Amino acid sequence: MAATSDGPASRRRADGVRYLRPLGLAGLIGIPISVAAFAFLALLHRLTAFVWEDLPETWGLDPVPWWWPVPWLLIGGALVAVALTRLPGHGGHVPIDGLSAEPVPPSHLPGVLLAALGGLPLGVVLGPEAPLIAVGGALATILTSRWIARKSPENALLGASGSAAAVAVVFGSPLVAAVFILESAGRAGLRSTKVVLPCLLSAGIGALVFTGLGVWTGLPVASLQLPGLDVPARPDLADLLWTVPLAVLIALGVTMVHRLGRRLVPRAKRRPALMAMVAVTVTAVAAALYELLTGRSPVEVVLSGQDSLGTLTGAGEAPGMWALVALLAFKGLAYAVSLATLRGGPIFPAVFLGAAAGALLSGLPGFGLVPAMAAGMAAATAAILPLPVSAAVLITLLLGSGSAGMTPIVLIAVVVAFMTDQLTERTGAAEGSTTAPVQD
Repeated sequence: MAATSDGPASRRRADGVRYLRPLGLAGLIGIPISVAAFAFLALLHRLTAFVWEDLPETWGLDPVPWWWPVPWLLIGGALVAVALTRLPGHGGHVPIDGLSAEPVPPSHLPGVLLAALGGLPLGVVLGPEAPLIAVGGALATILTSRWIARKSPENALLGASGSAAAVAVVFGSPLVAAVFILESAGRAGLRSTKVVLPCLLSAGIGALVFTGLGVWTGLPVASLQLPGLDVPARPDLADLLWTVPLAVLIALGVTMVHRLGRRLVPRAKRRPALMAMVAVTVTAVAAALYELLTGRSPVEVVLSGQDSLGTLTGAGEAPGMWALVALLAFKGLAYAVSLATLRGGPIFPAVFLGAAAGALLSGLPGFGLVPAMAAGMAAATAAILPLPVSAAVLITLLLGSGSAGMTPIVLIAVVVAFMTDQLTERTGAAEGSTTAPVQD
């Protein structure tokens, strides 16, 4: 009996000892990957500021004219097209498929970097989180290749931990990054019990790069907190009641955006370069029409929207009702075509569109601006990924230190939007299976 009882125990001890190796490596790679992620984001922000702020100011183009996005988007589309067609890996993960925690081969890294640095700062309506995940995973493979085989389960663990360390830089929080990677890895089939510790350790140690240590204050990372937002201590009853229909409406809107993008995916696979150019042309036209119709900057339509959230909170000149309607229509269209044909992350444009929808509907009786925006951002993020826990944690972080009072709003919106998205997708799939024509 003793021999049989010791068998499983000894195997568990052996597994624990083997687990120490990837765990230790995850801790070692956290800081170099976070430094690389910081460099990537710093370059991305510098290029974005150069194109959309420095050059217009130098040339006396203030405000930015309607035609300004056109040449930059065409250049960006051409660079993305090169990455899609000429480099290994086709520029990285297709954003309409959400986020992927699967390890990226190092040979794909040049294509990922070209698609991201060539497209995102020149106006593509996507965010930096997906390229960061790819960069973190590829660097983890490179840094640990001496000890870990590339096709081993340990490589998948370290790839996820490297992605967590990289994405912590853009979120400004190792905990949020770890939650995103863990939830993504769980959907991809990786055992969360195996992934959780390496992700937490790598993201936590890597966070020293921007939190600092002792007298060193760390590298400056942009905060994700919304400027000019006066978060109330608690929601009103009307806020809770309006949250449910708002979350349903936004989830349905996100589903429409997603379905439009899905219709373009087969064409993008057949002719990736052409569809990349079509996507940036649509985005440029949408930005121009927005400026001509509303008199507001076309920059509000292009880019991820991460740096434009302040305009919706009153930190800048907030758009009026009709400008918000136009913004949702034009940026939503640009977002749909970008998801299917270009490269980047899906999160930040969804957050911006959810915030804009919340700001538009905050005029409903008794519905405050902050609860409406919180519900809108939470619903849009939960519907586009869909990673409900990650969405809730991210929006709580965005609301800042006074977010405790808005937590019920955020959680209700996440659950309602997630369930609406799931039910809508199932209904659409069922209709597609019953109405699809029979092929000969």
